[in-house]
Amino acid sequence: MSFSLTQIKLMPKKLTATDDGHIQMSSHLFTQLQLKKNQELNITIGQKNITGKIRMVEMASNEIHLPDHLIKAFDLPIQCYTFQAMVLSENHTLKLGPVIGLVTDIPTNKMVEPHFRSIHLFCEELHQGIMEHGGFFYVFSYDKFPSHGYYFENGKWIPEMLPLPDVIYNRIHSRKLEYTKHFQQFRQKIDQSMIPFFNDRFLSKWEVYEQLKDKTQLNPYIPETKLFSKETFQDFAQKYDTIFLKPIHGSQGRNIIKLKKEENQHYSFQTSLTPESDNINQRYTLEELYLQIKPLLHNRIYIIQQGITLMTHELKAMDYRVLCHKNQNNQWSVTSTVARIAAEREFVSNLARGGTITRPLNALRTCMSHKQSLVVLALMKELALETATVICDHSKGITGELGIDIGIDQDGKPWLIEVNSKPSKNFEDGLGRIRPSAKAIIQFCTKLAFE
Repeated sequence: MSFSLTQIKLMPKKLTATDDGHIQMSSHLFTQLQLKKNQELNITIGQKNITGKIRMVEMASNEIHLPDHLIKAFDLPIQCYTFQAMVLSENHTLKLGPVIGLVTDIPTNKMVEPHFRSIHLFCEELHQGIMEHGGFFYVFSYDKFPSHGYYFENGKWIPEMLPLPDVIYNRIHSRKLEYTKHFQQFRQKIDQSMIPFFNDRFLSKWEVYEQLKDKTQLNPYIPETKLFSKETFQDFAQKYDTIFLKPIHGSQGRNIIKLKKEENQHYSFQTSLTPESDNINQRYTLEELYLQIKPLLHNRIYIIQQGITLMTHELKAMDYRVLCHKNQNNQWSVTSTVARIAAEREFVSNLARGGTITRPLNALRTCMSHKQSLVVLALMKELALETATVICDHSKGITGELGIDIGIDQDGKPWLIEVNSKPSKNFEDGLGRIRPSAKAIIQFCTKLAFE
């Protein structure tokens, strides 16, 4: 970040009959923040601003004491806070934050505590990380914005009217939902409030391919890909031993079809619709194969992609997920890399389909020497960072998090398989700590909130 922040403690205080209601801080903090004497101070938290007079008192050097009614004026629960602080000297304003809101689609049941589905534990992790770093975090449903959200306290998510955030992290689960009228109305509210909206939207596979295919440095690592049609199907089937059909808006390994060339101009196919395809042992001519798979597409738009013979783990399909985040200096960095191993009888490695994860070097060393494993892992990370940079530069909105899926072929060459703008949070082993990916999100949100 090109600006300096100071971590402070914000403490509530109850007014007494003799209390003048001033904002209290130590002379040390007053001097450190370079505030002006005998001048009212504007304090901003989230999108709200209040004005008050300062009184310097003997207290801990990093504390500010604020009367309860002022904390309530910020729509904050009455409790102690750790915040990052920055002074805007031109209007004598103390900016405290960041206030980070995570938007998702929350199943509604007023009788039970809300559950955030696949990101529930991740939200608790973000809360803990933001508490330590400085800031306030809450989760809200797009259709309830800005009336209320949920903040975490004593092991529970509490519903409350909360301040408009400095930045919003998008973790909507459904692609379809992002296209609905209600969600678009929510986006308009965000744009009107000029709140940075991070992790903007789901990306389509074709959109990603179009952005990457003409980049000279990336082209050798991208399997040939086209939109599915009868013509491209016939062309690819004759050209490659294996091809894949993938819905452009698909995720978690669903609805993928794998076609394989067999003897005597016949073909077989598998789908990820079921754990083991009933058709795996059937053989078809090219025309018969087309007639078999066309109904499985359900009129969805698919891409058709060159199949690469990738290294396997105990004869199971294997690839690698490289998690990339923008850091506080606005540069992409790798925060996590794992090897994904497909479940028995599966040809996709997604955890949602029973896949498992292991350390990338452990997986690579089963196929090559330790020295070569280090070289391939470094090349994977380089490919992921270059991909993230191109996607970010060519996508609308704010992109700060991407999951890059990479396969390694029999010669040790990496191939770019897929790019995910809403990567799963189940890849890293948290072990009760704040994971690097969560720390990266907190840092990036802090940058967006204060710059």
